[in-house]
Amino acid sequence: MVTSDRVLRTTAVAAAIGAAGAAALGWRRFRARLTANSLVLNETLPVHSKWWRDRAKVRGELLYVAIGDSAAQGIGASSPDRSYVGVLAEEIGAITGRSVRVVNLSVSGATVELAVRDQLPRFLKLRPDVVTVAIGANDIAQWDPAAFERGIRTIFAALPPHALVANLPFFYFPRNERKVAVANRILRAVAAEHGLTVVPLHTETRHQGIPGMLTQFAIDMFHPNDHGYRVWADAFAPSLAAQLVERFPTPETAAPDVAPAVVGGDA
Repeated sequence: MVTSDRVLRTTAVAAAIGAAGAAALGWRRFRARLTANSLVLNETLPVHSKWWRDRAKVRGELLYVAIGDSAAQGIGASSPDRSYVGVLAEEIGAITGRSVRVVNLSVSGATVELAVRDQLPRFLKLRPDVVTVAIGANDIAQWDPAAFERGIRTIFAALPPHALVANLPFFYFPRNERKVAVANRILRAVAAEHGLTVVPLHTETRHQGIPGMLTQFAIDMFHPNDHGYRVWADAFAPSLAAQLVERFPTPETAAPDVAPAVVGGDA
């Protein structure tokens, strides 16, 4: 009986070790696949960057300027115009009935500090009609709350009052979410000091739940795909639409043309 118990215990331990080994091997393979997929997306960086540089040369009646990171570039989307910046540019044109020039200052991999260094000097030379800011997700990896707040304060102080600033998106995992919660508290407090509208990106992405994690991410499981970027655009949409209607005459609010009256003479 003792021998039988020992055999059972030994078998159970061996099975547990085998399961753990299989799980570890599966995880390593999953990580390797994500790394390979990330390299695939990295190859699109120069393509997206050039697309936005070319887009900035297109004239428009309104100027839309975006500050951000790879999400603003649209990495993971099927094409740059399917990013949230591209979707919002279309909505600006549709709501106002005006052509839109887009200057996308974003840089893939940008942190708040790098945005201050690389994007803000270029931003200060422009006079945008519409501004969106979505920055800070890359700060979570090497989280430094003091540095994050310094950078956010510098950026927000340079923005016009009509700028729309997004808080950080939902990160799914508790360890990262604790950092995101701190970042978003800082962001909201500084935005309030400057009277800026905070776009609820975190709430919008969190509401997508586990299905969102499975259906709204690109092959690297970090960047959004087309569907995910539409969710980002939806987070901006209500504040953007309200602002555009308030600040610019739209086709619906513009006074209708009145045909001039015919004065005198026969038909």
